Amino acid sequence: MMIGKIAPIALVVGMLAAPVWAHDEGPLLQAPPPEPYVKVSDVLPLPEFIPGLGTLYVDPATLPAGPFLSYDHEGKLSATVYMTPIEDLENGVSFDDLGVGSHTVTSVDIYYNAGHPGVESPHAHVVLHHDEDAKARLAE
Repeated sequence: MMIGKIAPIALVVGMLAAPVWAHDEGPLLQAPPPEPYVKVSDVLPLPEFIPGLGTLYVDPATLPAGPFLSYDHEGKLSATVYMTPIEDLENGVSFDDLGVGSHTVTSVDIYYNAGHPGVESPHAHVVLHHDEDAKARLAE
């Protein structure tokens, strides 16, 4: 039942309200971000642009949760995405001190994903949109 899975996801949202990494977000605002980030489509069998998520970059050391930096077709940072395995959340695993691409967040989407290359197990996508138009730009 999906309701039983909502509580762990709510816990993740609560963690996101905590203070985030202090960093110079300037180098992350335009693709490609600096090392250690890699383009997900260069290392996994995924399309370069995923509708709804954009072009993703991740530091492999932060998998599976991320952050995944999400860029629109123009290379503008549009969202930060976390992919948190449902089983880990159900077993009490915490994903603490997750980084963000930008400290500006205008909306948050959370939804279930059954799995895909890179994060094969069922997981929650937590998407922090960084400006009012980000969601629309990533949908195209």
